[in-house]
Amino acid sequence: MARYGQTFKDKVVARLLPPHSATLQAVAQEVGVAAQTLDRWRKDAQSRPARGRAWTAPARLEAVITTAAMNEVSKSAWCREHGVYLSELDKWYASCTTALTDPQDLRASPQTTRAAARRIKELERDLLRKDRALAETAALLVLSKKVEAIFNKGEAA
Repeated sequence: MARYGQTFKDKVVARLLPPHSATLQAVAQEVGVAAQTLDRWRKDAQSRPARGRAWTAPARLEAVITTAAMNEVSKSAWCREHGVYLSELDKWYASCTTALTDPQDLRASPQTTRAAARRIKELERDLLRKDRALAETAALLVLSKKVEAIFNKGEAA
């Protein structure tokens, strides 16, 4: 009896489940595994929660394209049917749009860069001022404790 790794099983089952939904016989012939075995793998995968099933990148893109023109009600129905959360679908959409943005759009303008550098310099100056004030306060506290210890020593004797 042949043993197959979990990754192989997951890839084969992913082709049997939506959005691909390939036929059991076609996948069985292609990968060389008995149709009964594939059916058992599919049932095992469907018995797991939807969060346990992995969506491939092309499948996620196809899902985003399919649901892009849908209204909220039909999108929710589609998500329930395919075992996907709306928030997950929104993340996939954001990921797709981020991947397709032009690198020029992501660069900051020189004015923005100068303003950010100015703000950083200002914050660093403020931090240095506060560090010095804290160090001075700590020194005064230590000094006052020493003076108090010296004068209280004389009273105890």
